[in-house]
Amino acid sequence: MIRRIRRLVLGLLLLGLPGGVSAADRHITLASTTSTEQSGLFAHIIPVFRNSTGIDVRVVAVGTGQAFAIARRGDADALLVHDRDGEDEFVARGYGQERQDVMYNDFILIGPSQDPAAVAGADNIVDALQRIAGARVPFVSRGDDSGTYRAERRIWELAGISPSGSWYRALGSGMGPTLNTAAGMDAYVLADRGTWLSFGNRQNLTVLFEGDETLFNPYGSVLINPERHPHLKHDLAEIWHRWLISDEGQAAIASFTLRGEPVFFPSGR
Repeated sequence: MIRRIRRLVLGLLLLGLPGGVSAADRHITLASTTSTEQSGLFAHIIPVFRNSTGIDVRVVAVGTGQAFAIARRGDADALLVHDRDGEDEFVARGYGQERQDVMYNDFILIGPSQDPAAVAGADNIVDALQRIAGARVPFVSRGDDSGTYRAERRIWELAGISPSGSWYRALGSGMGPTLNTAAGMDAYVLADRGTWLSFGNRQNLTVLFEGDETLFNPYGSVLINPERHPHLKHDLAEIWHRWLISDEGQAAIASFTLRGEPVFFPSGR
């Protein structure tokens, strides 16, 4: 796979980089999530990719919903997000050409160590959220159309609850600021594990529930359809896309740790 990627890079150089890309402009713009950026993953793997291919990656880190919107407008060359339903829809509607599993981790339910809703004893994540709603204890939500928020909304739906009222705070902010608010309020919050591991202002917060299969959090790379946006750097974006699922890319992802723990697990392709 690595040899194939390097042959593709060499071919682009020999052909003068089709699509109007000069040797001095060997970079792509990647629309991705705050969880991948704030965890430090990109700071870890992009230098490996750049050293291997000579191509830089400039990340626009937003919520998954915003990343989809950026890609639909043709304002990014590549897309890496974590909402499988949204990714499949993006491809089905002709905005994307191909989606590949890249890595995964999980969502975790965090809250005050006193655990006033007793979620640590819940049977599953649905039961945990039902206990929070029943106790009407503070819950802080990203509320920003991110992959994490989309996952949270799906779990509330499974629980048969439309959360509202003074106990439920939808902030419309990224994962880091949401965790800060939860720490200040002693509130419950659903978070991705990567951002939690990199979060320094934990105060009284701790992981109270994890391990439910509903909390599985896969990330996918999507090639944008060149028929939709022919001006994008599709050849360079494909090199990035193929590298992510190559042995070298998967090893780079697996080698990234925080506090001695792996943050993302390679998809194993």
